[in-house]
Amino acid sequence: MTLSNGFRKGRLCLSFLDQVTGLVDKGCSLDIVYLDLAKAFDKVPHQRLLNKLRVYGIHGKLHAWITDWLVGRRQRVCVQGELSQWRWVLSGVPQGSVLGPVLFLIFIDDLEVGMKNTVYKFADDTKVLAQVQSDAERNILQEDLDELTEWTKKWQMSFNTKKCKVMHAGRTNPRFTYTMEGQTLDTVDSEKDLGITISYDLKSSNQCIQACSKASKDAWNDQKDN
Repeated sequence: MTLSNGFRKGRLCLSFLDQVTGLVDKGCSLDIVYLDLAKAFDKVPHQRLLNKLRVYGIHGKLHAWITDWLVGRRQRVCVQGELSQWRWVLSGVPQGSVLGPVLFLIFIDDLEVGMKNTVYKFADDTKVLAQVQSDAERNILQEDLDELTEWTKKWQMSFNTKKCKVMHAGRTNPRFTYTMEGQTLDTVDSEKDLGITISYDLKSSNQCIQACSKASKDAWNDQKDN
């Protein structure tokens, strides 16, 4: 199962929080895995993306136009007035465009196929939510993480496992250890999720402290400017 709200900021986080708080209130133990796709927008392989577009029914002139837009691009960098040589761009969707993020969402649309737990996707920010009342359910979550690893191998992407985190919620959560690509995932007590700091106990104190600190800093900067 997957839940996605495209790029509508805040919608997905609120939906996710509603789900988590409701389950914890019922006494459930939850494990939340925050995933990090390494250089996500830059690594999308062009030919595999174009093949997916055909599968989704995009053919003819539209497919040809997208192909021309993606393939055959070059880029170079300028540092202190010095220009590098031109290099062909062999992967990735152009950032700062309207079409680029849409193509990325199409590319990762089947990310959760075969998984048993709920996947929340917002652009390249992805997380998995699982109820873990038993060892069997914890093993299922591990199997889901293995499925994700297989997906990245198939589609020439990768997870930055050092940045993938696990949060354990619920009073009786045994805090099971999970792995991806042979790497043990770090456990965190709080995580910034689409601008909102979420803690394992679902208290809003950290978020309030950060919001207050930012408001005070903004007020101080405004006072200095005036």
